[in-house]
Amino acid sequence: MGKTINSAGFTVECKIELNRNARGTVPSEEPVKGRIPRITKLMALAIHFDQLIEKGYLQDYSEIAKLGYVSRARLTQIMNLNLLAPDIQEEILFLPEVKKGPDPITERQIRKIASLPKWSIQRKLLYKWKKLNTQLY
Repeated sequence: MGKTINSAGFTVECKIELNRNARGTVPSEEPVKGRIPRITKLMALAIHFDQLIEKGYLQDYSEIAKLGYVSRARLTQIMNLNLLAPDIQEEILFLPEVKKGPDPITERQIRKIASLPKWSIQRKLLYKWKKLNTQLY
């Protein structure tokens, strides 16, 4: 409660609320929600697109690229995520939300792993990468 005495000797009491933001709403007490890592979204897209082609809803990568306004080369990069070992795909799909800062692993880094033909080598490379980047992953 603030008190003000004016020149006429009157006392004015008023309650001042300082817990509102610029738009006049009370800030929420909810914990900060994170965001889904970009690689997780791309992995989910790759799986979904593969299923659409397999079920015959879409004809090929070219059709998806046209619908998504991306080049066929870019779509191929995304679809190559399906070449990852199933356990790596699962791990990517269940990455924790990012509260702040950069994603723990980028698509470019995963793309290098996906280019390897053997799943056992993919797993070893990802394990080494995670060991070197424990603070991020």
